[in-house]
Amino acid sequence: MADTNQFDIIVVGAGPAGLGFARAMQGSGQRVAIVERLAESVLANPPEDGRDIALTHSSEALMREFDMWDRLDATRLGMIRDAKVLNGASPFALNFESQKAGAAYLGRIVPNHEIRRTAYEVIRDDPGVTLFCAAEVASVATDAGGATVGLADGRRLHGKLLIAADSRFSGVRRKMGLAADSLDFGRVVIVCEMAHDLPHGDTAYECFHYDQTLAILPMAGHVSSVVVTLPADRAEQVMAMSDDAFAADVAARFEGRLGAMRLSSPRHPYPLVAVLARRFVGHRFALVGDAAVGMHPVTAHGYNLGLSGASLLATEIRAALERGGDAGDIRALTGYERAHRRTVLPLYHGTNTLVRLFTDDRPPARLLRGAALRLGTVVKPVHNRILHKLTDIEAHVR
Repeated sequence: MADTNQFDIIVVGAGPAGLGFARAMQGSGQRVAIVERLAESVLANPPEDGRDIALTHSSEALMREFDMWDRLDATRLGMIRDAKVLNGASPFALNFESQKAGAAYLGRIVPNHEIRRTAYEVIRDDPGVTLFCAAEVASVATDAGGATVGLADGRRLHGKLLIAADSRFSGVRRKMGLAADSLDFGRVVIVCEMAHDLPHGDTAYECFHYDQTLAILPMAGHVSSVVVTLPADRAEQVMAMSDDAFAADVAARFEGRLGAMRLSSPRHPYPLVAVLARRFVGHRFALVGDAAVGMHPVTAHGYNLGLSGASLLATEIRAALERGGDAGDIRALTGYERAHRRTVLPLYHGTNTLVRLFTDDRPPARLLRGAALRLGTVVKPVHNRILHKLTDIEAHVR
């Protein structure tokens, strides 16, 4: 009798990146085990967590390819046609218009819990995928023969490749000895959705005030996703504000562009810590999603990188199988790392530099911020480079 705990690939973490990888491997003949600490009922019906995800054209294309897109609740989807970056009271604004990118829109806005739900639905009935839910990982190891994952209940899973997809604070990454650099911004983001009297015109705003940052992302109808970023020592004070006081403060900081505003969801606080693993692969081991790179949300590339990285790893593994290798083929893993790091590193370091500049309130930094916005407004190549990175239209080549 075959060992029921023998697989080809073991994925730890059933978030969107881990589930996206499993979906990308569908039809490959590989047996995939997914280990998740949450109950399967939570995967099937994830709670709203306040986060709304900005998707590039490339991510939307992958979600369509993976049969996820049509499963989303269409009434909750937003569209970013244009975007503006504002710097305090400066008259200069950096404008990004979809028409100039040759697209109907820059990106889409999708609630995070909707992405999580659809990612689960497309692998739920896959005979090649086995879910181990409400399970804790006690040990992990790889050797020349493959990978072993020991669960807290005593079960042991065996495979040819181990993948960590268990968040930017990955316990599996740490157990496997892969170091990561983290950057604690000393800030907290407070996220929520707000209804408003005036239409948003499908325009997203990033407002860099001198004491906090305010992002307004257009959802369906007269609703916007709101992201307030502020120093950690002020977060409790803002979370303690009444709903009406908080809404009035956001409306005032946004200078009444959307008229009166009202909370339409609870507020959720999240500490801001960026993480970059020094290596994305090891011996029969790989990192995907936030376990490889956990981005600051200001450029909205977290899930986009997670999904594209998962798809890239699956493509490399499929190529290895066609060569006669197995899922842990070193050529496949190094090919994935090389290509993914080439995409990730400029975005990660560029984003962190941007955040440092626009959260530094010292006079020299304020002058540099203004100059940066004027440069982006006046110098066309700079503006166009940012615009095409926002849409990421050319990145999806299959």
